[in-house]
This record gives sequence, C-alpha cells and structure tokens, in this order.
Amino acid sequence: MKLLGLLGGMSWTSTAEYYRLLNEEVARRCDGLHSARVLLHSVDFAEIAALQREGRWDEAGELLARAAWGLETAGAEAVVLATNTMHKVAPQIEAALNVPFLHIVDAVGSAVQAAGLGRVGLLATAFTMEQRFYHDRLAERHGLEVIVPEAAERAEVHRIIFDELCRNVIREESCETYRRVMAGLVGRGGPDPGLHGDHAACRAGRHERAGVRHDRAACAGGRGVRAGRVGVGRGRATSPSVGLSSARVFIQT
Repeated sequence: MKLLGLLGGMSWTSTAEYYRLLNEEVARRCDGLHSARVLLHSVDFAEIAALQREGRWDEAGELLARAAWGLETAGAEAVVLATNTMHKVAPQIEAALNVPFLHIVDAVGSAVQAAGLGRVGLLATAFTMEQRFYHDRLAERHGLEVIVPEAAERAEVHRIIFDELCRNVIREESCETYRRVMAGLVGRGGPDPGLHGDHAACRAGRHERAGVRHDRAACAGGRGVRAGRVGVGRGRATSPSVGLSSARVFIQT
C-alpha cells in the first residue's frame, strides 16, 4: 500500500472527515486490521483564511506548495488537498510536485458521471461557488453543468461554513438551511441533479438527502485509496483570523 500525503487543516473538522473516510475505505477493501498509510500536514487555517479574504491567492498557493513538497520529501507517493476552495491554487501545488496530485474535482466529476448524471448542484464557500476554477474543470473535463444557490443563499452557506462548521459547531437551524438550499437546487435542476456539498452539507444532509448527493471527501477518499493500492504514474515536476486558528501538525500513520 502506497503512502498518501494529505494536505489538510482547512478546516481541521473536514480533514478529520477525510481521514475517517480514507480508513473506512481501506477497511472495506482489505481484510483484517488494515488502515490507510497517511502522511498528514495540517496547516493553521487562520493564516489561509486571512489570505483568502484579502485575495492573496498566490501567497496561499506558495504556502501550500511548500507544504505539499514537504509531504513528498517525507515519503508521500501521491498528494490529496483536503479542501474544495484551495483547489483554486492547485496548479501551484502540482508544479511543486514530482508525485501525482489527486485533484478533488476529478474525483467528484468521475463519481457524478458514474451515477449517470449531467448536472451538479454545488454547495461550498462563496469562493468556490462564485469563482470559475471549480465550475470550469467540471464542465471542461467531465462535461457537467454546474448550478449554485441564489446570492442570498450563497452568502448564508458561506457564513455557516466559516462561523460554525469550521469551528465544529452544528446547529439544527443551519442544517435546516442546508436542506432547504439543497431542495431548491433539486427544484431548479430537473428530475435527477447530483448534489455536491462541502463538509457542511455533508453534516446537514448525512441522513436527509435531497436528490443524489456526492460528498467531495468521500469521492477524494475513494480515489486516494485506489491510487494507493493500484499505483499511479508520476506527475509534474500573515495575521490570523480570531477563532479560526488551528494546530500546525505533521503526522505519519
């Protein structure tokens, strides 16, 4: 089993979900006490969140590229970035690596296509919903149409992610908001839209589903396990926000 580098901490709550899903998928596929071989670099999310707010994406990309390179030099044989939003800087990360970078959008796109769907509703941060880096890759590489909530709903989804989910706060009223937004996307999207949610949507809709939901962590986790088992080719060679600070951690399991 290959050693997977997991670049996380954005937020730590969603990274914990990635780690759980990676290990559950290994346990499902293997016998006995097998678990995922994972090398984790967890950044301080407050630093990243500040760079996001200030539009300093190049600096954020440099920070994550250095972290990804550190995972490779420590022995990681492929790298997964455990966040939707920071895939905006995926090209910088890929350029720093000689090992494969497993792109989350491709994992999601493949899962939606496998389900026979052509349209996907996207719930995520405002950066991901409103900028084009995520939409365009789903459209250009996977032939998918992307729909997002209306402006007021996008603002509320974004607020819930940063003010609650990233701080490990789960409120029933916020879960209900997510369910309502998902149902609205289904209503706009036709008879069988796929719904791809951020970790907030994963929690809000764990037992209640509006349509077919493809969670990005589960998709990426499955792809990471497949890469680790069957092998993959080689790829290409600030002020903290109050309340969002998290531990900077480097762990091998």
